[in-house]
Amino acid sequence: MKSYLITGGAGFIGSHLAEKLLEQGHRVFSIDNLSTGRIVNIEHLRQKFGDRFTHDTVAIEDDEKLLAERVDVADIIYHLAAAVGVELVVKNPIRTLETNLKGTEIVLKHTAKKGKKVLIASTSEVYGKGINGEPFKENGDLVLGPSHNSRWGYAVSKLADEHLALAYHREQGLPAIVVRLFNTVGPKQVGHYGMVVPRFIVAALNNEPIRVYGSGEQSRCFCLVDDVVSALVRLPEMDESAGQIYNIGSREEVSIRQLAERVKAKLGSKSEIVYVPYSEAYGAGFEEMMKRVPDTSKIHSLIGWSPTASLDDIIDKTSAWFKLQACD
Repeated sequence: MKSYLITGGAGFIGSHLAEKLLEQGHRVFSIDNLSTGRIVNIEHLRQKFGDRFTHDTVAIEDDEKLLAERVDVADIIYHLAAAVGVELVVKNPIRTLETNLKGTEIVLKHTAKKGKKVLIASTSEVYGKGINGEPFKENGDLVLGPSHNSRWGYAVSKLADEHLALAYHREQGLPAIVVRLFNTVGPKQVGHYGMVVPRFIVAALNNEPIRVYGSGEQSRCFCLVDDVVSALVRLPEMDESAGQIYNIGSREEVSIRQLAERVKAKLGSKSEIVYVPYSEAYGAGFEEMMKRVPDTSKIHSLIGWSPTASLDDIIDKTSAWFKLQACD
């Protein structure tokens, strides 16, 4: 049995990761201030796994002493706590920058003191305008947009997190791993902060308009959270992963227009698909990236990982979860 600390442990990905580690017989500590995480995501873990799961509702920057205590007893730390979601990032740029930069700095400082292995969750947003084309490779050049566009602030904050983690690795030998996540989706994800798949599914289930932002021709690759968690669990087991960056995501590309049409068809919905200008959804000056396709050959070479769930699987599993919530 090992002990794990997950910051952002009540969040969408963090709660799935906690459940997987607990099922494997490990002990899990969770820290989450519930700014975007939800207590309902982890309530069953406390009931099912008892004292093998411990949750602290606190912001990392508000109680460094608690964080240090949790780091001290953990074998591996997952730093997932962050400001996430396009809507949140655009509307709350100060919160985005402070949460991402301060939180990661504090986590790395304390993990470095103890020499603990730490995995830092980054994002495909750091690829910016994708000047090298797709699929995106971990060693490719990165070009971001102008600083007056708040969306790029999120990318900058996560890129700074990456630089700091790798600096600790080079300078102090900290076994830090960076993962760039591409559109992770599945049960327990909600659309409060602009996440597109749950937004579309909820609208379709309620026969309400499915709101597509922009032209709908922008494309993404959606990866089931179970597949992502499988990669997160296995990467720290490999010593070679320290000091490296890994893409984690699906290669099944779909336009947002096609996604809306597929959700509507699979759920037998009467919803109308409507197109909303970016200026109305996010304000003037919003800049969209038209494609996000990862090259996952690096992580596949290390641990043999590839996603197993198709987009249809994702829609089925996520819609089934939402239907269950309505029944409950």
